Amino acid sequence: MQVTETLNEGLKRGYDIVVTAAELEAKVNEKLVEAQPEVEMKGFRKGKVPMALLKKQFGQRLLGEAMQDAVDGAMNEHFEKSGDRPALQPKVEMKNGEEWKEGDDVNVEMSYEALPEIPEVDLKDISLEKMVVKAADADVDEALANLAETAQDFKARKKGTKAKDGDQVVMDFVGKIDGEAFEGGAGDDFPLVLGSNQFIPGFEEQLVGVKVEEEKDVTVSFPEDYQADHLAGKEAVFSCVIKEVKEPVAAEVDDELAKKFGAEDLAGLKGQVAERLEAEYAGASRQVQKRALLDALDAKVSFDLPPSLVEAEAGQIAHQLWHEENPEVEGHDHDKIEPTDEHNKLAERRVRLGLLLAELGQKAEVEVTDAEMTQAIMNQARQYPGQERQFFEFVQQNAQMQQQLRAPLFEDKVVDYVFELAEISEKEVSKDDLQKAVEALEEE
Repeated sequence: MQVTETLNEGLKRGYDIVVTAAELEAKVNEKLVEAQPEVEMKGFRKGKVPMALLKKQFGQRLLGEAMQDAVDGAMNEHFEKSGDRPALQPKVEMKNGEEWKEGDDVNVEMSYEALPEIPEVDLKDISLEKMVVKAADADVDEALANLAETAQDFKARKKGTKAKDGDQVVMDFVGKIDGEAFEGGAGDDFPLVLGSNQFIPGFEEQLVGVKVEEEKDVTVSFPEDYQADHLAGKEAVFSCVIKEVKEPVAAEVDDELAKKFGAEDLAGLKGQVAERLEAEYAGASRQVQKRALLDALDAKVSFDLPPSLVEAEAGQIAHQLWHEENPEVEGHDHDKIEPTDEHNKLAERRVRLGLLLAELGQKAEVEVTDAEMTQAIMNQARQYPGQERQFFEFVQQNAQMQQQLRAPLFEDKVVDYVFELAEISEKEVSKDDLQKAVEALEEE
């Protein structure tokens, strides 16, 4: 087997690989010897079929496998000796494919872009600032007020007052289709908040304006895709008797509210709210600090980038931004979106930092554990209520999806590793200052 270099420009590499006919024949014979003990053929005992007969019967089929094995072996040997790591799957073409016949040498052309050598970075030489925000009393009070609204109660309106959107009406009702009551279509003393969309579309809107002791017929049609097949698409009339009309009242911020949210008393709830707020602030602060780190790393390193990776990343950026600007287009059957100079520049930064972080993570032996992957899949699965198991199984069988979930986990672990080595100073700032810093990131 002979490997000859044909191209070495920047990161581009090209090689001719020649597998001789004798090497191919040896590979085929090797496979026949491996298979012989298990082969059964009429007129011969198992494992006793003559090699010549095996070759006549299976030689042609094994020839393709032997050819693939030989080329793969040559490629693996080349990468092991050269130390090259291809940026993408190498392109392999058989140069004499149309003319080749059994007994000829196989001439294969391999080309790829090699990953560049990543320069060393002194991570201890990086200085970063960490924004620290304490939960102010006013912020805690605002959060408590929001909790009180979610824990709202209802009190009776004056008799004769018309129900408004957001009010609660307590009613008895009976639903009928073609004059016949149907199962599940009746209720007594049922509390319904108008505007909650608890009932089928069109129902609650017709109760806006009702008063206590009023009788109201509500006519609605069940959706065509309604879960109960015998009701889907049917028109129904609900005879409602309004027994109470209540207005929403925010809960008091007191010990009783605290107990509703699992705290012993108001002081305990305040402490929990403060911790939650400061955790949110810490998450936002990490975003800002991570961007500062990436900026610092980007300024410290410079190396050649594989053009194919930059081109693919620029195309993805252009495609994503175009869809953000054209949200009405849901599919991808549109004209190709050509990347701009700005897209290419951003792609170069992303590829450079991606390769650098990958190198840092590899050297630091950073790994994403099975438990971390499982948690990430479960978090993603929650976006598909009722289909969590199917999503989990889909990810387990889809290597590309696994990589999409693993990549950000790996990146965050590498970033944490760098944070441990970098020089970080803390600076206490206001919530508004942190918010401005986060908004500045979003505008870039």
